[in-house]
Amino acid sequence: MRQGREGSWHKVENRVVYEYMMNTLGINNPFGAPVYYKETVSSTMDEARLLAARLSPHGTVISAGFQESGRGRTRGRPWNADRGKNLFFTIIFRYPEISRIPRAITLRTGLALSLAVEDFEPLLLGHTRVKWPNDLMIFDRKAAGILTEAEGGTVYTGIGVNVAQSVFPAPLKAKATSLFLAREEARHSSPPGPEPEAGACLSLLERILPRLYGEFNALPSEADAWRKPLTERLYRRGGRVRFLSGGAETGKPVEGVLAGIGTEGELLILPEGERECRSFVTGELMF
Repeated sequence: MRQGREGSWHKVENRVVYEYMMNTLGINNPFGAPVYYKETVSSTMDEARLLAARLSPHGTVISAGFQESGRGRTRGRPWNADRGKNLFFTIIFRYPEISRIPRAITLRTGLALSLAVEDFEPLLLGHTRVKWPNDLMIFDRKAAGILTEAEGGTVYTGIGVNVAQSVFPAPLKAKATSLFLAREEARHSSPPGPEPEAGACLSLLERILPRLYGEFNALPSEADAWRKPLTERLYRRGGRVRFLSGGAETGKPVEGVLAGIGTEGELLILPEGERECRSFVTGELMF
């Protein structure tokens, strides 16, 4: 793809459009694996499992223009988005055994996504935050979600990013945003900037893949390098939060200050009236 002058909302080369129609995207994948595309899928997670059964290699990507049954981390919370205006994809990671799966893989995917979004749209530099455990926030609203599932040493990481969507259903208006809406909020301009052009989603994907590759191919000496930048981008760090530990419906509430992230990706909270942080591996942040 050709880089736009401002690194944003640019057109796709004719070569890419042609290969797009052939269901194989002609974009660079540093993992050295194919990047597939389907116009409509039940979910890219489902498609990735089919690809994995065909022994598709580490780093294989399946993207789609629309998901009919996209889902979030919590049962009963589907991923709602307009057709053709957002980026959906799943990447397949293959490891020889479970113990070789990178620590905090979902959070580190969030870090890579945060960096890639700022590469893609420089006006959002410093405005993206990673919400534990699997969301990307911009200006206190959700712009992307991550879903990670594993079967043995095979990991499926699904990512959905609101790219060009400008209207959200009533229940989501105050909670969701897109890169386009966030860009306009950062611009503080009138009239608004141009609408995203065809190919914006694929251009974003081309920014995300190198960031993912860099995150999960660090040298052994850099194995813990992710914690500092992730902590700096952690949503609501240093603020007071209410946390439901365990299941969303049966969790026990904990109130205190969000302190940071542990070595395995666990959430660290300093509860009210206590002197030491507690760590949590499951639960949901409430504000």
